This record gives sequence, structure tokens and C-alpha cells, in this order.
Amino acid sequence: MWHRIAAFIIKFRITLLVTLLAATCVMGYFASKVELSYEFTNAIPTDNPKYKDYQNFRKQFGEDGNMMVIGVQTDKFFNQDFFTDYATLVKSLEKVKAVENVLSIPGAINLEKDTTTGQLKVVKLVTDSTLGDVAGIRDAFHNLPFYKGFLYNPETGAYLMALRIDKQVLNSKNRAGVVNEILKLSDAFGKKHGIEMHYSGLPLIRTMMAGQVQSEMNLFLILSFVLTAVILALFFRSFMAVLASMLVVAAGVVWSLGTVVLLGYKITLLIALIPPLIVVIGIPNCVYLLNKYHAEYNKHQNKAKGLLRMVDRMGIVTLFTNITAAIGFGVFFFTKSAILKEFGLVAGINIMAIFLISLIFIPALFSFLPPPKSRHTSYLESGWMSRLLDTITNWVFGHRMWIYAATIVICAVSVMGMMRLNSVGHIVDDLPKEAKVYQDLMFFEKNFRGVMPLEIVIDTRKKNGAVGLPVLQKMDELTTYLKQYPEIGHSLALTEGVKFARQAYYDGDSSSYAVPNMFDAAFIQPYLRGGAGDKKGMFNKLLSAFMDSTKQKTRISINMADVGSKRLPVLLDSIRPKTLELFDTSKYDVTFTGTSIVFLEGSKFIINSLRDSLILAFIMIFGCMIALFRSWRILLISMVINIVPLLITAGIMGWMGIPIKPSTVLVFSVALGITIDVTIRFLVNFKQELAHHDDDIAATVKRTIHDTGLSIIYTSLILVAGFGVFALSQFDGTKSLGYLTSLTLLLAMVTNLTLQPALLLWMDKALRKNKSADFLRDDDEEPSNP
Repeated sequence: MWHRIAAFIIKFRITLLVTLLAATCVMGYFASKVELSYEFTNAIPTDNPKYKDYQNFRKQFGEDGNMMVIGVQTDKFFNQDFFTDYATLVKSLEKVKAVENVLSIPGAINLEKDTTTGQLKVVKLVTDSTLGDVAGIRDAFHNLPFYKGFLYNPETGAYLMALRIDKQVLNSKNRAGVVNEILKLSDAFGKKHGIEMHYSGLPLIRTMMAGQVQSEMNLFLILSFVLTAVILALFFRSFMAVLASMLVVAAGVVWSLGTVVLLGYKITLLIALIPPLIVVIGIPNCVYLLNKYHAEYNKHQNKAKGLLRMVDRMGIVTLFTNITAAIGFGVFFFTKSAILKEFGLVAGINIMAIFLISLIFIPALFSFLPPPKSRHTSYLESGWMSRLLDTITNWVFGHRMWIYAATIVICAVSVMGMMRLNSVGHIVDDLPKEAKVYQDLMFFEKNFRGVMPLEIVIDTRKKNGAVGLPVLQKMDELTTYLKQYPEIGHSLALTEGVKFARQAYYDGDSSSYAVPNMFDAAFIQPYLRGGAGDKKGMFNKLLSAFMDSTKQKTRISINMADVGSKRLPVLLDSIRPKTLELFDTSKYDVTFTGTSIVFLEGSKFIINSLRDSLILAFIMIFGCMIALFRSWRILLISMVINIVPLLITAGIMGWMGIPIKPSTVLVFSVALGITIDVTIRFLVNFKQELAHHDDDIAATVKRTIHDTGLSIIYTSLILVAGFGVFALSQFDGTKSLGYLTSLTLLLAMVTNLTLQPALLLWMDKALRKNKSADFLRDDDEEPSNP
């Protein structure tokens, strides 16, 4: 079959090349329309209970993840010049397009009782007339407990302002412009006063990550092209071999970006990895094909015969190596995670596309070119490489027991390391610890106990139930209870507004900042029920933000630290008993939700999905091995060879304290799909050569090490270098994917060239006992016919 395919490609080479060029142009047109994703991609399926709870919360109360915070730490905040400029900054920020409102000290309000009407009225602390009296503003502000721990921390001298940004802008490309303008205005203020400005909040973090994704995708593409080109030049010493390989992967990159647009996707953190991955995975196809072409031409000095045998012998190898690689990525499509499904589908399709491109382009192009010169094939007889392969052969044949013993000891130590693995994820997992955005997050966790949103929704099951005095008292008791946890910061709820109103009722006495009792509740209740005061006023707006329209449901909005997926469930389990003690489930429905819970639930879901994907990948890949070799012994050997590198990598992660998280679990499925390629390359060559050596396994193993060792070492080095590029990422997740995958591929190269031939020699011993090698021979059809 492959001989006929080879003849077809050579015969219709012009038509195929024109078709390939036209298809690449069409995909290039679509690739030009690719867009960066600015939306918060769902990691968990839409039918997940926690996702449903969060969507219901958003419908009733709006976004909880559109707040950006700006902090300063100074002892001169209430100096006249500093405070005046700070107030000017707030006014400037309020004018920034898409900034809906700014909660700040210059914008703080006070509630006062109108002595004439007895009604509450809203009074701004800072006006043009009062701005000159900063001392008076300071004293009035410090008399309002409502803001303590929210806008300032008196113990550390830290001050905060919070900007609410329009959700629609946050999910568009205009987000970067808005955030950058906020940073520009704030940095100018900080520079003028010689003070460091601190920024945090999900809008900022998401903007920083999106911008970094775009710049890193371009960087990785360039680096992967340059690195692979250099390695190919050292390998082949042929300009045309390098150029042809670069054209193949360049077409693959264009196809991958075109596929993203055709499928209706956008560039996410994961999809951004696909173009450089296509370069890294596509180059081995070119190396295998060109290496075989050069070897056959060197043997027969016939270009046409060399090209035909290249496709004939290597077609089956490259097909199965690409199928297994596609499976390694494609299994993510079968998860319920949107971000993983997109990544898996685009990667799987384009790995098979790069196989098709290389299979057509390489033989068709080289049929027009002159035969390779002796300097282009001199690498086949490289002195140092021959000595290296001779050393490997001697070890395999002379020290097999040492190879077995070393493998067993290393695997035992790796298993011990695996026992130390921990699973933990953070909202800012991917941010480097030395980055300013991460350091600023630590600033807010230290001074305000964090800025990550957690929401507790209380459903009283009856209209106006949320404004009943018993409910208010229970909520106040719960928020007081939450203060004992160092990870939980300021809690903002209906009760805080009520306590603010009560303080105003008692002429601003800060000691009256408390939930009303049965004696003064009669005054507060009309405001809570919307029957008094200005219904469009700021106080009523505050209340409406924390109750639904029927006043049946209310929320407690909490700022907390990014405690991680390990601590958060423990923390919630500690809070839940007290919450349910106060709000009996027979009368109330209590829901814990918010971005923190959804994000970390997504992290846990992705880890579980990747684990299931790895199992599915194992089943599908080894199913391909059975179809290809039809031998349980070969299957057993291939399983051992590919499990050992994964096991060692997991062990190293355990000993080095590298946690299990989405980016590190991704390594195993990706590496499995690629490392099995080397195994297939070795075993197919072994099976093809076995017939030529009269079923002499020992002689065939020796021949296979020398025939495949060269291309295996070079393709492995290309893969290691290609994935090593990702280690330069600013994202810890991408960095981990880079160096852990490179490590696994390097280990796979070693096991494929040492342990695998040693196990094949063990099989030779078993076969001699059975006096038969028929199970290796497929009488119906060889993988390829020379």
C-alpha cells in the first residue's frame, strides 16, 4: 500500500504541491483573522453544580470579578499635598472610560440624620469646600468603622481604592487600554510623591496574562524555528533540507491558526502553545523522512528509488507516530472542560495535518531537486555518533543485568518520590513569584487579607425575609465569626450598611455602629424595605447591591487570600458548620460561591480530567501498538519503555516538591503521545529488519540500534530543545510544561536506546525456548514492503 502511495505522490507531485499551496493560502486567510481571547474561559462544565450556583449569583447580584484595587502604604496620607493629589487622582480615574465607580477615601460618604425631617441623608466627606481641611476629613473618616479594614488598615498605614470596571469592556480587546490608562495615571501619582503603587484584582491579572500570552506565542514561535533550524543544519548540513523542513512546519503553523478561526475559537493560554508545538512535533517527521531518503540514496545511488523507499518504509512509521501524538493531545477533547476540549481538538487535528503536509511536500519537492551530495549524507557515517552507538550496543549486549538493576532502583526511588506528590492549585498559579503583579497581591494579602472574591448567598425563602431583624443579627454574628480566620479579609454585607445607618441615627457616635436592636429597628426598617429616603440615593443603591429585588436573598461579599485548592476546602469546611448553625437548613438555603470557588473547582476538575485523559491515551495508544505489531510481548515492552520515563519524572516532581496542578499533569499525556513515537520508530525498523536477518533477534537489535539511533538522538534533541523553549516563559505553568516535558523526552530517548533493546534480547531468550518467532511475523501484510 505504501509503495503505491509513494508512486502516487511522485506521479502527481505538481498537482499535489499546487493543492497544498492553495490550501495553505486559504488557511492563511483564516489565520489572519485569529483573535486573542479576553473572556474568562470556563474550566468546568456548565452542568457542574458550583458553576450553576455562580451563574445564578451573577444573574441576581452581577459580577464579582470586575474589581481592580490600587493600594499605597504611607504615613503621610493625610498630609495636605498628598491627600489633595490623591483626590485628584480619584477624579481622573473616575473619568476613565469603562470605570463605573471608584470606592475611595476621597469619595467616601457619611450618613447623617436630618434634624428637621428625621430622615437619613448622604453627605460626602470630601468636597471642594472641605478639601482644605485634611485634618477634619481625617478625624471624620476615622470615626466611621464602616471603612476600617476595607479602605484602610490603621495598623500598617495601608490605604486602598477599588475600581469597578464594566464587564463588557473586560471581555473585549479594549480591556488592555483601560487597565493601562489606570496604571499610567496611578504611576504618575506615585512617581510624583516617591511612593510605590500596588495593583491587583482579577481585571489586572487577566489583562497581564492575556498580553503575556500574545508576546510569548510570538517569542516561542521564533525561538522554536531558530533552534530547530540550527539543529537541522548541524545534522543535515544542507540548506535545502533545512529550508524544506522549515516550510513544512511554517505551513503547519498557518494551518493551526486557521483551524482555530474555522472552529470559532480564540487564542487562550493553552491554544497559544499549539503553533510552537507544531514546529517541535513537525520537525521529527522531516528528520525521519530525509534521514531515510539519504540512507537509501547512499545505499543505491538512485534518487527515485530513494524517494520511493522513503515513503514506503517511513510512511507507516510517521503515520503511527503522528497518530499516537495526536491521541496524546486529542484525548483532551473528550473532557468536559471547554479550555481543554479546544486545546485537544485543535492540537489533534493539526498534528495529523502536519503529517499530511510533510508526507506530500518532502518527496514531491526533493523529486525536483538534484540528488544529495556526499557532504549532505556524511552525517550517516559520523565518527563520534558511530562510537556512541557502539558504546550503547556494547552496554546492551554486555551489561544487560546492570541496565535492569539500574532501572529497578531508579523506579523504586521514583515511586518513593511519587508518594510525596501533593495536588494544589492557586488562582495566580501561573504568575512568577518575582513579578510585580504577584508581589502586589502579597501586599494586599498582608495588609487587607487578600482581594480574591468569596460570596455567601443566604436565601430566606420568603419575600422581605432578608431585612428581618433576626436575619440581620445572624449575618452580623457570622461576619464577626469570620474575622478569626487570618485568610479572610473584610466582609461587606447588608449588615454593614445597616450598622452605618444606626450610627447616623445616634448622631454619628461610632460606638453605635452595630446591628439595630428591637428598640431602634423601627427607624431602620423603612430604609431596608425601600420605603423611606431617596430611592435612587447612594444608601439605597448600596442596599440593592446586596439584596435581590424581592429582598428574599442577600449576600455576604468577602475578600480573601489566594489560599489554594488544598486550603480552601478546609477553610470552607470550618466555616460551614457555624453558618448552618446560624441559618438552619429547614428555614434557609445557604450557598458558597464566587470566583475563588469556581476557579479552584475548575483547577481540581482539570486535574481529574487530565488524569482520565492520560488513562484514555494509554488505552488508545497501546491499542495502536497491538494493531501495528500484533504481539503481547512487544506491547509489554513498549508499555514498560514508556511508563519508566513518566514514572521517573513523577518521582523527581515529588522529591523536588513540584505540586500536581493542571500544567504539570498536562506533561504526562503530552509526553506519552510523543515518547511513544520513538518506540514505534525503533520497533517498526526492528520488525522490518527481522525478516532480513532470518529471525535472528540479537543481530536485528544490533542493526536497529545503528539504523535508528542516529535519527532517534537527533529528533529527541530537537524535541528537548523545542519544549525547553517553554521554560523561558513568565508563566510557571508553561515553564513547568517546558522543562518537565523536556526531561521526560530525554529519559525516553535513553530508555528507548538501552532498556528497549535489552528487553528485546530477553524476548530472544524466551523465543529460543519456544523455538519460534512466528508471533512477530505478519503473514498477511508487513508494515511496509521494500
